[in-house]
Amino acid sequence: MEKKILRAVTFVLEETPGRRVALAGTFNEWKPERFLTDRNGDGVYRLRLMLAPGEYQYKFVVDDEWRLDPANPNFVPNDFGSLNSILVVKEAEAARAARPAARPARRKAKKA
Repeated sequence: MEKKILRAVTFVLEETPGRRVALAGTFNEWKPERFLTDRNGDGVYRLRLMLAPGEYQYKFVVDDEWRLDPANPNFVPNDFGSLNSILVVKEAEAARAARPAARPARRKAKKA
C-alpha cells in the first residue's frame, strides 16, 4: 500500500480584526472546529493544514456566518442551495524524478 504524502495548505482570510474565524470542509466533516488566527491583529487570519492530495470543498465560518473564500474563484453548488469553495491539492512530483543522478565523490589528487 502506497503512503500518501501530505501537503501543507495555508488558508487565509482578510476580515475585520477581532472576529472569530473557523474553517470547515470535507477534510474535517464540515465541523467548524479549526480556527484561523490573526497573529498581528491586522485582520489577516491564517490556518495551515496538512492535507492529502485530492479535491476538497470548504467554507469559512466568521462569527457563525458561513462564507465562501473571497480569494478563491473556484466553487461548486451544494445541497443547501448555496456554494462551497473548492480546493484541489495536487500530488507532489516524485522526488526521484526531480533529483539529479548521484555523482561519485571527488577525490583530491595526491601530490608527488
